[in-house]
Amino acid sequence: MAGLFGAAFGAATILPFQSEFVFVALQLAGTAPVWILVAVASVGNVLGACVNYVLGRGIERFRGRRWFPVTDAQLGRAQRWYGRYGAWTLLLSWAPFGDAFTVIAGMMQLHPALFVALVAVAKTGRYLLLAWATGSAAA
Repeated sequence: MAGLFGAAFGAATILPFQSEFVFVALQLAGTAPVWILVAVASVGNVLGACVNYVLGRGIERFRGRRWFPVTDAQLGRAQRWYGRYGAWTLLLSWAPFGDAFTVIAGMMQLHPALFVALVAVAKTGRYLLLAWATGSAAA
């Protein structure tokens, strides 16, 4: 379970982790009941997204530095997109590009409770869907 938590946590941050492989392997091995796998992966993934949120809250002070990983144009485009669609973009936080939304939510000073609620729905929904798909394929 610690490995699943770590993979899910890492996958939600800017680090290049993949939690789906660990999740599916543990589910197919019958390591634990599916609801425990979903809970552990979801909590790890949400907490990883919270790291991105905190990074977003403080990232503006580094804007313009040579090592900053995002150009002003990219950052501006992401902020405009977030400004247009708002907090609802966090429902896509499960997608490969979703980490950017969690950072931008921090930059835009979204209320932390709303952030956690929307990200928890998105991340848990993804693991529930993955568990269902894996269970259907294994049956």
